[in-house]
Amino acid sequence: MKIQSEIHKAQLFQNLELLANQVMEGFISGIHKSPFHGFSAEFAEHKIYNRGESTKHIDWKLFAKTDKLYTKRYEEETNLRCHIILDTSASMYYPEVRQLGLDNLNKIGFGVLATAVLMQILKKQRDAVGLSVYSDSYNYYASEKSSERHHQMLLAKLSEIGMETKPAKETETYAYLHLIAEKIKRRSLVILFTDMFQTTVDDEKLFDALKHLKYNKHEVILFHVTDRETELSFNFDNTPKRFLDIETGAHVDLYADSIKEVYEKEVQEYFNAIKLKCAQYKIKYVEADVRGDFSKVMNTFMVERKKFA
Repeated sequence: MKIQSEIHKAQLFQNLELLANQVMEGFISGIHKSPFHGFSAEFAEHKIYNRGESTKHIDWKLFAKTDKLYTKRYEEETNLRCHIILDTSASMYYPEVRQLGLDNLNKIGFGVLATAVLMQILKKQRDAVGLSVYSDSYNYYASEKSSERHHQMLLAKLSEIGMETKPAKETETYAYLHLIAEKIKRRSLVILFTDMFQTTVDDEKLFDALKHLKYNKHEVILFHVTDRETELSFNFDNTPKRFLDIETGAHVDLYADSIKEVYEKEVQEYFNAIKLKCAQYKIKYVEADVRGDFSKVMNTFMVERKKFA
Protein backbone atom coordinates (compact mmCIF):
# COMPACT_ATOMS: atom_id res chain seq x y z
CA MET A 1 0.00 0.00 0.00
CA LYS A 2 2.88 2.40 0.75
CA ILE A 3 4.40 1.75 -2.70
CA GLN A 4 1.05 2.48 -4.34
CA SER A 5 0.76 5.68 -2.29
CA GLU A 6 4.16 6.86 -3.49
CA ILE A 7 3.11 6.22 -7.09
CA HIS A 8 0.01 8.36 -6.65
CA LYS A 9 2.08 11.08 -5.00
CA ALA A 10 4.55 11.10 -7.89
CA GLN A 11 1.72 11.33 -10.43
CA LEU A 12 0.21 14.30 -8.61
CA PHE A 13 3.35 16.37 -8.20
CA GLN A 14 4.97 15.50 -11.53
CA ASN A 15 1.89 17.04 -13.18
CA LEU A 16 2.05 20.07 -10.91
CA GLU A 17 2.01 22.73 -13.62
CA LEU A 18 -0.93 21.09 -15.41
CA LEU A 19 -2.92 20.79 -12.19
CA ALA A 20 -2.13 24.36 -11.17
CA ASN A 21 -3.19 25.63 -14.57
CA GLN A 22 -6.48 23.71 -14.38
CA VAL A 23 -7.26 25.18 -10.96
CA MET A 24 -6.34 28.69 -12.15
CA GLU A 25 -8.38 28.50 -15.35
CA GLY A 26 -11.40 27.18 -13.47
CA PHE A 27 -11.15 30.06 -11.02
CA ILE A 28 -10.66 32.72 -13.69
CA SER A 29 -13.54 31.47 -15.84
CA GLY A 30 -15.74 31.71 -12.78
CA ILE A 31 -14.96 35.36 -12.01
CA HIS A 32 -14.81 36.73 -15.53
CA LYS A 33 -18.48 36.52 -16.44
CA SER A 34 -18.42 40.10 -17.75
CA PRO A 35 -18.66 42.18 -20.96
CA PHE A 36 -14.90 41.67 -21.32
CA HIS A 37 -15.06 37.88 -21.52
CA GLY A 38 -13.46 36.59 -24.73
CA PHE A 39 -11.45 39.72 -25.46
CA SER A 40 -7.71 39.73 -26.07
CA ALA A 41 -5.53 38.81 -23.09
CA GLU A 42 -2.90 41.39 -24.02
CA PHE A 43 -3.98 43.56 -21.10
CA ALA A 44 -4.46 42.82 -17.42
CA GLU A 45 -7.90 44.38 -16.94
CA HIS A 46 -10.28 47.16 -17.94
CA LYS A 47 -11.11 50.19 -15.85
CA ILE A 48 -13.74 52.89 -16.30
CA TYR A 49 -12.48 55.94 -18.19
CA ASN A 50 -12.39 59.09 -16.06
CA ARG A 51 -12.81 62.52 -17.60
CA GLY A 52 -9.44 64.24 -18.04
CA GLU A 53 -7.44 61.03 -18.51
CA SER A 54 -5.49 60.37 -21.69
CA THR A 55 -7.63 58.81 -24.42
CA LYS A 56 -4.67 56.78 -25.66
CA HIS A 57 -5.80 53.48 -24.11
CA ILE A 58 -9.57 53.73 -24.57
CA ASP A 59 -10.96 50.46 -25.91
CA TRP A 60 -13.08 51.74 -28.81
CA LYS A 61 -14.27 48.26 -29.81
CA LEU A 62 -15.69 47.75 -26.33
CA PHE A 63 -17.26 51.22 -26.53
CA ALA A 64 -19.04 50.16 -29.73
CA LYS A 65 -20.45 47.12 -27.94
CA THR A 66 -21.35 48.68 -24.58
CA ASP A 67 -21.65 52.44 -25.31
CA LYS A 68 -19.40 53.00 -22.30
CA LEU A 69 -15.80 54.20 -22.15
CA TYR A 70 -13.21 51.83 -20.69
CA THR A 71 -9.42 51.95 -20.82
CA LYS A 72 -7.02 49.05 -20.92
CA ARG A 73 -4.67 48.62 -18.02
CA TYR A 74 -1.73 46.74 -19.46
CA GLU A 75 0.15 43.98 -17.68
CA GLU A 76 3.33 46.05 -17.77
CA GLU A 77 1.55 48.72 -15.69
CA THR A 78 0.55 46.34 -12.92
CA ASN A 79 3.71 44.29 -12.41
CA LEU A 80 4.61 43.40 -8.85
CA ARG A 81 7.19 41.44 -6.97
CA CYS A 82 5.87 38.49 -4.98
CA HIS A 83 7.83 36.31 -2.57
CA ILE A 84 6.22 33.06 -1.42
CA ILE A 85 7.43 31.35 1.76
CA LEU A 86 6.69 27.67 2.35
CA ASP A 87 7.09 25.84 5.66
CA THR A 88 8.22 22.25 4.96
CA SER A 89 8.74 20.96 8.49
CA ALA A 90 7.38 17.55 9.47
CA SER A 91 4.10 18.86 10.87
CA MET A 92 3.21 20.16 7.39
CA TYR A 93 3.16 16.57 6.11
CA TYR A 94 0.15 15.82 8.31
CA PRO A 95 -2.26 14.12 7.86
CA GLU A 96 -0.94 10.96 6.26
CA VAL A 97 -2.80 10.62 2.97
CA ARG A 98 -2.80 7.32 1.09
CA GLN A 99 -3.88 8.77 -2.25
CA LEU A 100 -3.25 12.46 -2.76
CA GLY A 101 -5.64 14.38 -5.00
CA LEU A 102 -7.11 17.85 -5.38
CA ASP A 103 -9.87 16.88 -2.95
CA ASN A 104 -7.65 14.85 -0.64
CA LEU A 105 -4.55 16.73 0.49
CA ASN A 106 -2.27 16.99 3.49
CA LYS A 107 -0.95 20.39 4.55
CA ILE A 108 2.21 20.29 2.44
CA GLY A 109 0.22 19.13 -0.58
CA PHE A 110 -2.13 22.06 -0.12
CA GLY A 111 0.77 24.49 0.30
CA VAL A 112 2.64 23.18 -2.75
CA LEU A 113 -0.39 23.25 -5.03
CA ALA A 114 -1.57 26.65 -3.78
CA THR A 115 1.92 28.04 -4.41
CA ALA A 116 1.95 26.57 -7.92
CA VAL A 117 -1.48 28.06 -8.65
CA LEU A 118 -0.38 31.51 -7.51
CA MET A 119 2.75 31.17 -9.63
CA GLN A 120 0.58 30.47 -12.67
CA ILE A 121 -1.43 33.63 -12.01
CA LEU A 122 1.75 35.64 -11.49
CA LYS A 123 3.20 34.24 -14.70
CA LYS A 124 0.06 35.23 -16.62
CA GLN A 125 0.39 38.75 -15.24
CA ARG A 126 4.15 38.80 -16.00
CA ASP A 127 4.87 39.41 -12.34
CA ALA A 128 8.14 38.45 -10.68
CA VAL A 129 7.98 35.63 -8.12
CA GLY A 130 10.52 34.36 -5.63
CA LEU A 131 10.45 31.40 -3.24
CA SER A 132 11.82 30.64 0.21
CA VAL A 133 11.60 27.21 1.83
CA TYR A 134 12.45 26.42 5.45
CA SER A 135 12.22 23.52 7.89
CA ASP A 136 15.12 22.81 10.26
CA SER A 137 17.14 25.30 8.19
CA TYR A 138 16.59 28.03 5.65
CA ASN A 139 17.22 25.52 2.88
CA TYR A 140 16.07 27.24 -0.31
CA TYR A 141 15.96 30.78 -1.62
CA ALA A 142 15.23 32.12 -5.10
CA SER A 143 14.91 35.84 -5.70
CA GLU A 144 11.98 37.37 -7.60
CA LYS A 145 12.15 36.86 -11.37
CA SER A 146 9.60 36.48 -14.17
CA SER A 147 11.45 34.37 -16.75
CA GLU A 148 10.16 31.01 -17.98
CA ARG A 149 13.38 29.31 -16.91
CA HIS A 150 12.93 30.67 -13.37
CA HIS A 151 9.30 29.55 -13.34
CA GLN A 152 10.24 25.99 -14.30
CA MET A 153 13.00 25.92 -11.68
CA LEU A 154 10.52 26.82 -8.95
CA LEU A 155 8.01 24.23 -10.17
CA ALA A 156 10.74 21.57 -10.04
CA LYS A 157 11.54 22.56 -6.46
CA LEU A 158 7.87 22.40 -5.48
CA SER A 159 7.53 18.94 -7.04
CA GLU A 160 10.56 17.80 -5.05
CA ILE A 161 9.01 19.11 -1.83
CA GLY A 162 5.69 17.40 -2.52
CA MET A 163 7.35 14.02 -3.03
CA GLU A 164 9.56 14.27 0.07
CA THR A 165 9.25 11.16 2.27
CA LYS A 166 11.55 12.13 5.17
CA PRO A 167 10.87 15.76 6.08
CA ALA A 168 12.98 17.56 8.66
CA LYS A 169 11.72 16.91 12.18
CA GLU A 170 12.24 20.29 13.83
CA THR A 171 11.81 23.93 12.98
CA GLU A 172 12.09 27.38 14.50
CA THR A 173 9.76 29.35 12.26
CA TYR A 174 10.60 32.69 13.85
CA ALA A 175 14.35 32.32 13.17
CA TYR A 176 13.89 31.71 9.44
CA LEU A 177 11.23 34.38 8.99
CA HIS A 178 13.75 36.92 10.29
CA LEU A 179 16.34 35.71 7.75
CA ILE A 180 13.83 35.82 4.91
CA ALA A 181 12.69 39.33 5.87
CA GLU A 182 16.28 40.53 5.60
CA LYS A 183 16.61 39.12 2.09
CA ILE A 184 13.53 40.78 0.57
CA LYS A 185 14.85 44.26 -0.14
CA ARG A 186 12.33 45.79 -2.52
CA ARG A 187 8.66 46.29 -1.69
CA SER A 188 6.86 43.02 -2.37
CA LEU A 189 3.74 41.02 -1.72
CA VAL A 190 4.94 38.38 0.76
CA ILE A 191 2.87 35.20 1.06
CA LEU A 192 3.47 32.66 3.82
CA PHE A 193 2.10 29.10 3.92
CA THR A 194 2.61 27.53 7.35
CA ASP A 195 0.73 25.70 10.08
CA MET A 196 2.36 27.98 12.70
CA PHE A 197 3.62 24.98 14.68
CA GLN A 198 7.25 25.06 15.80
CA THR A 199 9.44 22.89 17.96
CA THR A 200 10.46 25.73 20.27
CA VAL A 201 7.32 27.25 21.75
CA ASP A 202 7.85 31.00 22.06
CA ASP A 203 4.86 32.95 20.80
CA GLU A 204 6.41 36.40 21.27
CA LYS A 205 9.42 35.51 19.11
CA LEU A 206 7.09 34.17 16.45
CA PHE A 207 4.98 37.33 16.50
CA ASP A 208 8.10 39.51 16.31
CA ALA A 209 9.18 37.58 13.21
CA LEU A 210 5.78 38.16 11.58
CA LYS A 211 6.15 41.87 12.32
CA HIS A 212 9.61 41.82 10.69
CA LEU A 213 8.02 40.60 7.43
CA LYS A 214 6.31 44.00 7.19
CA TYR A 215 9.77 45.57 6.86
CA ASN A 216 10.19 47.82 3.79
CA LYS A 217 6.42 48.30 3.54
CA HIS A 218 5.72 44.81 2.24
CA GLU A 219 2.14 43.60 2.05
CA VAL A 220 1.97 40.26 3.86
CA ILE A 221 -0.56 37.43 3.64
CA LEU A 222 -0.40 34.59 6.16
CA PHE A 223 -2.19 31.46 4.98
CA HIS A 224 -2.57 29.44 8.17
CA VAL A 225 -2.73 25.89 6.79
CA THR A 226 -4.62 23.43 8.97
CA ASP A 227 -6.55 20.20 8.89
CA ARG A 228 -9.40 21.86 10.72
CA GLU A 229 -11.34 18.65 11.32
CA THR A 230 -8.64 17.10 13.50
CA GLU A 231 -6.21 19.88 14.45
CA LEU A 232 -8.79 22.43 15.57
CA SER A 233 -11.97 20.44 16.23
CA PHE A 234 -10.10 17.31 17.43
CA ASN A 235 -12.68 15.02 15.89
CA PHE A 236 -11.55 11.44 16.49
CA ASP A 237 -13.60 8.41 17.45
CA ASN A 238 -13.42 7.71 21.15
CA THR A 239 -11.19 4.63 21.15
CA PRO A 240 -7.71 4.36 22.69
CA LYS A 241 -5.23 6.16 20.46
CA ARG A 242 -1.59 7.13 20.50
CA PHE A 243 -1.04 10.76 19.52
CA LEU A 244 2.47 11.37 18.22
CA ASP A 245 4.28 14.68 17.85
CA ILE A 246 5.96 14.08 14.50
CA GLU A 247 8.52 16.82 15.12
CA THR A 248 9.70 15.87 18.62
CA GLY A 249 8.71 12.18 18.74
CA ALA A 250 6.85 12.65 22.02
CA HIS A 251 3.60 10.73 22.36
CA VAL A 252 0.61 10.31 24.64
CA ASP A 253 -1.94 7.48 24.87
CA LEU A 254 -5.51 8.52 25.63
CA TYR A 255 -9.18 8.62 24.65
CA ALA A 256 -9.85 11.64 22.42
CA ASP A 257 -13.05 12.62 24.25
CA SER A 258 -11.18 12.91 27.55
CA ILE A 259 -9.28 16.02 26.42
CA LYS A 260 -11.36 17.28 23.49
CA GLU A 261 -12.89 20.26 25.32
CA VAL A 262 -9.60 21.43 26.86
CA TYR A 263 -7.70 20.86 23.61
CA GLU A 264 -10.17 22.88 21.53
CA LYS A 265 -10.04 25.75 24.01
CA GLU A 266 -6.22 25.89 24.02
CA VAL A 267 -5.88 25.70 20.25
CA GLN A 268 -8.59 28.29 19.65
CA GLU A 269 -6.86 30.68 22.06
CA TYR A 270 -3.60 30.22 20.15
CA PHE A 271 -5.29 30.80 16.80
CA ASN A 272 -7.02 33.90 18.16
CA ALA A 273 -3.69 35.26 19.42
CA ILE A 274 -2.20 34.84 15.94
CA LYS A 275 -5.19 36.60 14.36
CA LEU A 276 -4.91 39.47 16.84
CA LYS A 277 -1.20 39.98 16.20
CA CYS A 278 -1.74 39.87 12.45
CA ALA A 279 -4.44 42.54 12.78
CA GLN A 280 -2.09 44.70 14.87
CA TYR A 281 0.71 44.38 12.31
CA LYS A 282 -1.68 44.81 9.33
CA ILE A 283 -0.94 41.32 8.07
CA LYS A 284 -3.74 39.61 6.17
CA TYR A 285 -4.60 36.43 8.09
CA VAL A 286 -6.42 33.65 6.25
CA GLU A 287 -7.21 30.21 7.64
CA ALA A 288 -6.66 27.66 4.87
CA ASP A 289 -8.31 24.31 5.56
CA VAL A 290 -6.79 21.45 3.56
CA ARG A 291 -10.28 19.98 3.19
CA GLY A 292 -11.44 23.10 1.37
CA ASP A 293 -10.63 24.32 -2.13
CA PHE A 294 -8.23 26.96 -3.40
CA SER A 295 -10.77 29.71 -4.05
CA LYS A 296 -10.08 31.42 -0.72
CA VAL A 297 -6.34 31.53 -1.52
CA MET A 298 -6.88 32.95 -5.00
CA ASN A 299 -9.56 35.45 -3.96
CA THR A 300 -7.33 36.77 -1.17
CA PHE A 301 -4.38 37.05 -3.53
CA MET A 302 -6.36 38.95 -6.16
CA VAL A 303 -7.66 41.45 -3.59
CA GLU A 304 -4.23 42.05 -2.02
CA ARG A 305 -2.56 42.31 -5.41
CA LYS A 306 -4.64 45.35 -6.29
CA LYS A 307 -2.76 47.32 -3.66
CA PHE A 308 0.22 47.26 -6.03
CA ALA A 309 -1.70 48.35 -9.14
